[in-house]
Amino acid sequence: MKKELEKHIKKKIVLDTFSSWIYIGLLEKVTDNCAILSEADVHDGTDTSTSKELYLFESKTTGIKSNRNFVYVNLDYVISFSLFDDIKEF
Repeated sequence: MKKELEKHIKKKIVLDTFSSWIYIGLLEKVTDNCAILSEADVHDGTDTSTSKELYLFESKTTGIKSNRNFVYVNLDYVISFSLFDDIKEF
């Protein structure tokens, strides 16, 4: 996954994890162990009744709700990623 992520440096991405957490932000760097996002929205799905998909759609509509200047996301917990621009309306 590291090589694929590195192709998207300086792009807004979404990191899906094995847990209820999702990360949305500008991909700054990828190391062997983590992805570093800036102006990131770190969202725990257990804090709300909104599904991950609906939360992403709302973020696409209203913009990323940055709550971290930087976040380091352990790649061992990431199951997938996508470009923020690829979020589809439903």
